[in-house]
Amino acid sequence: MNNGTGEVDRYNKTAMLLHWLVAVLIAVNLVLIWTVNLIPENYVRPAIDTHKSVGITVLGLVLLRLLWRRAYAPPPLPSSYPGWERRGAAVAHAVLYGLILALPLSGWLHDSAWKAAAQFPMQLFYLVPWPRISFIATLDPVLKEQLHDIFGAAHRWLSYVFYALFLLHVAAALKHQFIDRKPELQRMWPGRD
Repeated sequence: MNNGTGEVDRYNKTAMLLHWLVAVLIAVNLVLIWTVNLIPENYVRPAIDTHKSVGITVLGLVLLRLLWRRAYAPPPLPSSYPGWERRGAAVAHAVLYGLILALPLSGWLHDSAWKAAAQFPMQLFYLVPWPRISFIATLDPVLKEQLHDIFGAAHRWLSYVFYALFLLHVAAALKHQFIDRKPELQRMWPGRD
């Protein structure tokens, strides 16, 4: 877990910032969508529009994070971790990235197939006009309604898989930190180098 000098091999500050920013925005989106049925009717549309804006922002940030990760490789997991844990972590991270990309994309497809989309233009945080996916938005209304249902179901089921994998990710980090007594959280937590 350390680099031979007693210091922890850490992610760089940009990777940490992108990680935690994406994590916070995902948490905001979960709160928005889980509480949308509990809020007064006149706040539902703004909550859903904010959910869409946050999702598009997460999409952009995770693309930036992947580019950053390609340019600046993350620190390797310690060789003291069993091989199956290191391989499992690599697979879990790849699937997490895939889900964090697929969730906003499936949501965007779902929104683009919405029959009332023309009445409610999409704007990123009420500031920047954001397009629907045109080849979906211009389809025959019957097909579009079918796709709306399919994309909505895909978005929902992808979220369930994401929740499970996210919990596994957190549990693994906590296990390494508190049971194995390795400085796992320090690898991604901002602080002194």
